[in-house]
Amino acid sequence: MSDSSEGGDKLAPLQTGAGADPNPRYQRHIFVCTNVRPPGHPKGCCTASGSEQVRTWFKEGVLARGLKGVVRANAAGCLDQCEFGPTVVVYPDEVWYRVSTKEEVDEVLDQHIVGGRIVQRLQIRWPAAAEGGAAGGGLFEER
Repeated sequence: MSDSSEGGDKLAPLQTGAGADPNPRYQRHIFVCTNVRPPGHPKGCCTASGSEQVRTWFKEGVLARGLKGVVRANAAGCLDQCEFGPTVVVYPDEVWYRVSTKEEVDEVLDQHIVGGRIVQRLQIRWPAAAEGGAAGGGLFEER
């Protein structure tokens, strides 16, 4: 992936309409962690942070943009990043996000999924996570 100014990393564009690949596989999968941890767990819990609603917004957004059959929004088991809040990963791009609001869901859908640009301010980055977690700095762009 190459970095473009302001737009972030450029990704392969979606193929839609008559020119789309007839292969039934999805071009992009959006996995939303819906794992449930016990109350008070030190790593937190994506579901307690609202990930079920985030998943619903992604599913509705995929439908509203006419991307059914091209993009799939799925519930995922534990992605082991619950301490960052509702965690989302987009494949095959291997891009991880912290997404909490409808506006952030729309931003990921419009900029990343449709526009092919990583939403850097929502992206979870490594090795920053291994070097200090959410409080360690450098993990997210400023919100």
